[in-house]
Amino acid sequence: MDASCQCGAVSFKTPTPKPLALYICHCHECQRQTSSAFGTSAIFPRFPLPDAELLHCYKRQTSSGQTMYCYFCKKCGTRLIHTTPGKNVVAVKGGCIEGLDWKTAIHLWTKSAMVPIPEGSETYSEDSGSTDYCYTQGALDQPDELTG
Repeated sequence: MDASCQCGAVSFKTPTPKPLALYICHCHECQRQTSSAFGTSAIFPRFPLPDAELLHCYKRQTSSGQTMYCYFCKKCGTRLIHTTPGKNVVAVKGGCIEGLDWKTAIHLWTKSAMVPIPEGSETYSEDSGSTDYCYTQGALDQPDELTG
């Protein structure tokens, strides 16, 4: 799938033709990050970014105590990828990817939702805790390697 930031300075193809999972997160952190009611993420196997010299990184603690690395375009500030050391997947921010079908997205942290959740959606009041898409945990790239 094709992905890019708002200004087009950072663009890349995802490592698989479709995501392993789609999440719509209603937590307070995603609301702040997007200045909106929720954040969207498409989960893909970990991959290196070709335009890494054009990225900055913001680090923050997650609710589980891990450090999340949040990569964004130096030029326009668009959030592109979130990653956590020790995981073989990355979250590509949903608005950066062309052609996603959000009908099957899982809604997380719905206890903080600011908008109605579509009827029939898979939902979790907090984090799902599910990692069914993590089919292997072998040797992983560390976040520093994404920025070269």
